[in-house]
Parts: sequence; structure tokens; C-alpha cells
Amino acid sequence: MKQTLQLKLSQHLTLTPQLQQSIRLLQLSTMELNQELEKFLAENPLLEREDTEAPNSAAPSHLNGESATTPQPSAEQSESENPPQTDSHSAELDWVGDGGSSGGGARDDSDEGSDYSQVAAESPNLREHLHRQLTLTKLEPRDRNLVGFLIEALDEDGYLTQPLEELVQILPEELQMEPEELQIALKHLQNLDPTGVGARNCAECLELQLHAMPESTPGRGAALMLVRSHLELLAARDFAKLKKALQCGDEELRQVQKLIQSLNPRPGSEFAALETRYVVPDVVVKKVKGVWVASLNQDALPKLRINRMYADILQSNRGQSGGQLSHQLQEARWLIKNVQQRFETILRVSQAIVDRQRHFFEHGEVGMRPLVLREIANTLGLHESTVSRVTTQKFMFTPRGIFELKYFFGSHVATETGGACSATAIRALIKQLVAAEDTKRPLSDSKISEILGQQGIVVARRTIAKYRESLQIPSVSMRKSL
Repeated sequence: MKQTLQLKLSQHLTLTPQLQQSIRLLQLSTMELNQELEKFLAENPLLEREDTEAPNSAAPSHLNGESATTPQPSAEQSESENPPQTDSHSAELDWVGDGGSSGGGARDDSDEGSDYSQVAAESPNLREHLHRQLTLTKLEPRDRNLVGFLIEALDEDGYLTQPLEELVQILPEELQMEPEELQIALKHLQNLDPTGVGARNCAECLELQLHAMPESTPGRGAALMLVRSHLELLAARDFAKLKKALQCGDEELRQVQKLIQSLNPRPGSEFAALETRYVVPDVVVKKVKGVWVASLNQDALPKLRINRMYADILQSNRGQSGGQLSHQLQEARWLIKNVQQRFETILRVSQAIVDRQRHFFEHGEVGMRPLVLREIANTLGLHESTVSRVTTQKFMFTPRGIFELKYFFGSHVATETGGACSATAIRALIKQLVAAEDTKRPLSDSKISEILGQQGIVVARRTIAKYRESLQIPSVSMRKSL
């Protein structure tokens, strides 16, 4: 084999660390960005938040080559971040006790910095709520333990999904448990609050709640008969068979239906733990002199700068070796620049969206026009992937609510005039048509398609059904009423 040397010229793209960081920061949400910045602040001593010290300690501009902070908030915003003490604040201090004034402090050191107004009371879950009631009953210890055993077998909605026979087999054999004893314990459980807990199916749950009502409640007897034997007819909205089975007229059936609809088929849901998702809008949209304008949310802007002390050390020791600090200084500069570039890109994309969707801000969802990522990318000279990263998990605060930037993009449907109508606008029209329909004769998907066709919007019946289901609107048979 003969060895040779060859010279080959080729082009390839290399992502520098700065570019990789810029791409990573661009796709983060505001909350994720703040978590990422906290990690950088903990690792890099040359990086700090601007609000940690007085403004006169900013780093010299010649070390950065450009401003070391992100755009400054206005004076009004600064006042909103640091509001002056008001009379209500002084009134809160009066609760401290004698000597607890704004100028001094009789408060204990351990309470310093505590904000009790922000401490929310932890609400009990369903099992804790039932166990607390159980401790107040006068049951025998054996019966109380059996009721407690059944409480632990409930699901999150308060239903007992396992048959009693299976539960008996779970218990130790030395207890010599009979199914009848567990049935009695179930009756004790079903007498606890919330009413309907311990039911084995939806019909029993509704029946327990109806039994708890006074006998003089209008429609109670017919409602009990309905939930025991004819609940599937009510679910199917077969009112003709229901009137025949209950031997009642329209008015009485309407009263029974209203009574059943007032019941709670999921009695344990009010104790379910709900996960709260907080959203920080990146952009605020307002109408200024008749024009819709997007601006950055100053509360979401991280204010970063170079630490002056370390910057002065590097400045005074230029000739000496300071490799680690110099490297960290360069990283801090990159981070500040990338954060600035991230928000500038978000603002450019947001303003381009606002310019194209101004009819939405004026008229609502019906004014939404078709929009794709490519259109924004070509307008701003960006790549589609960049626009996709910008519009993911970035939110816009508008007079009509808070929306993710991706909300303003969508497919389109052709019109008779050769134009296009966005899918969002069609969903809004479907919602309006269903809201205004006669509930005795609701609109079918074919009828909605025909009505939209009369307005020049050609939509197939299958597409109407798909959009209706995405809006969680029931079918025509489920929307029918007496």
C-alpha cells in the first residue's frame, strides 16, 4: 500500500460556544431562563444582577465594549418595583404590638423578613377530611378501623371501585371478616361528608345525594327513579322514552333534569390538589395612537452586569496572568450579549406577529388571519427554526388575555373569493353558531358547514366535526334539550 498526502478544501459549519449558548437561551421560557441565569450567577463571580448594589457601581463600559445591562426600565416601572410605604403598611405594623412602629422594631429576630400574608393554609385532601370526621364518630374501634380501611380504598373522585368481596380477601384471615360487616362499614362511610362519597358507580353517587335532600324537594321522587333505572336514557338525551318511563310531561322532566344537573357526580373532586401553572408574559401589547405596539415586559427582563470589583482587579493587572478571571469575564460578556439578543429577537418576532394579526386585537378570534412561520422568517430574515424557538413557551399579554406566540399561527381554509380563512377564525364562528342555536333543534355539522358556505367559507362536514371536537362541543344529539 502506497501512502500519499492529499489536500482537500471543504466548507462546514461549526457552532461556537457563544452560538450554542445563544440557541439554548432562545428556546428557554422566562422561568427556565431565570433558573439558568441563577446557575451562571453562582458559578461566575464576575457576573451579578444590577439590582444587588447601587447604580453607581456599574462596570466600566470599556471592559464590555457595550452596555453591560439589558434595557433599563422606565422611572414608573422602578417606582412600581419599589413602592413607597403607605398607610396600609403602617397599619400592618400596628399588629406587632406595643412599640411595633415603622421606625423601630419590637419584633423578634426570628420573625424578621417573614411575610405571613404569603403563607397559604394547606387544605386537607379527601382521605384526611374523612378521617377527621371518623374520629368524631361514636363507632366501636373495630367498625372505625373498617371505615378507615374503606377510606384508603377510595379513588380521587370518592368512588369505591373495588368490590367488597375483593376487599375482604385483602384483610388478614385472623380478623374473620364477613362481607356483611364491610357492607355496614360502607354505610357509615356513605354518611360522611361530602355527600355521595363511597359510591360504587355514578348512579349510586347521585342516589345518595338525592336521598340527602328533603322529601319535599320538587322532582325528587322522579329523579330517584331516573338515576336508579334510566340514567343511560338521560345520557343519550332520549327524552321521549324518559317521559314514557317516568310517566311525566315536558315540564316535570325538565325539572328532574335540572335537579340531577345540580348534583356532583365527582364528590371528591373539590379536595383534589390542583397544580398551578404560573406564566410570565415576555411581551406586552398596547394600542398607542391607533397603532398596536409590542414592547418587552420590563418585569421579565433580567438586569445583569459585570462585577466592578473583579473588573477593577483585571484592569489594574493587565500585564499579569489572570487566565481564570479573564475567561470568566469573557463568559459574562457572552451571556449578557446573548440575553440581550434573545429579548431583541423575541420583540422583533412579536411585533411582526402583531402587525399581521391586528384584526385579532380589534375584533377577536374571528379576525385571526392565516399565518405560518415561513412568513415571519422571510420578513425578518431569520430561519424558520429560529422563529419556532422564539414562539415556543413565550407569552404575549394583550387586552384579550395572555397567549403563547404559537397561538397566532395556524392553517387556513380556502374561500370562494380565492382568499383564505384561518382555522382559529372558523373555530370562533362555530362557537358563535352553537352558542346562538335553538337547543330544541341544534345545528348539525352539515348545517354548520352549509351556513359557513353561505358566508363564502368552504369547509367540509368532517372538518367541522374535527374543529367542534377540538372545542369540546358535544355532538348534535348531546346538545338537544327539551
